[in-house]
Amino acid sequence: MITLEDCIALCGLSRDEVDAIAEHEHLPESAAAAFAAWLMQREETGVPAISQMLRDDIRAAVDRGDHAHAAELIAALRHFLSEHRAS
Repeated sequence: MITLEDCIALCGLSRDEVDAIAEHEHLPESAAAAFAAWLMQREETGVPAISQMLRDDIRAAVDRGDHAHAAELIAALRHFLSEHRAS
């Protein structure tokens, strides 16, 4: 049986990045990992789309006063951008 960790590893993103996509898209983590894998295969649009999702999640966390979660999301965005630079 394939586990959630396997799905996350196959998509090429970290657990925090997949969690942020799940939060943004209101998806279960396994579906978010599959969506992330699909996005990452879209060379021109995938990285910018994921980057924008993370930014949207950060903005939403700040707007609701959840600064701890915003900090976690900022760390996820920094990691994502260090690994997957948009062209």
